[in-house]
Amino acid sequence: MQRPRILLADDHTLLLDGMCKLLENDFTLIGTVANGRELLAEAERLMPDVILLDISMPLLNGLDAARQLKQRGVRAKLVFVTMHNGADYVKEAFRAGASAYVLKHAAAAELVGAVHEVLRGNIYISPLINKDSP
Repeated sequence: MQRPRILLADDHTLLLDGMCKLLENDFTLIGTVANGRELLAEAERLMPDVILLDISMPLLNGLDAARQLKQRGVRAKLVFVTMHNGADYVKEAFRAGASAYVLKHAAAAELVGAVHEVLRGNIYISPLINKDSP
């Protein structure tokens, strides 16, 4: 059975490297990008099963990139991995096509678990959202 293919999008190299290490045992990592415009191009070229993306990225933010990905027919599941814990951000991410919303200060196992959940067709929202949202 082929392992799910993941594309990572974040403008922080250290974070990208860390996510790669967390995910490489369960998934095939097919690329990393540092901004929303690169994400659009690489998502269409590589056709990943899952895209992990941040909200705050240069050139095109993650919310706008997600909307454009869906408009372009990219079928990848979108997992937002972000520092933004406000309920408005969560709602907007799901309106843009998210399948999961994970906070960057969550435990490492939560990220892997969230990806598995969306691959099963479920949604995932970090339990930390309820505690931290205003």
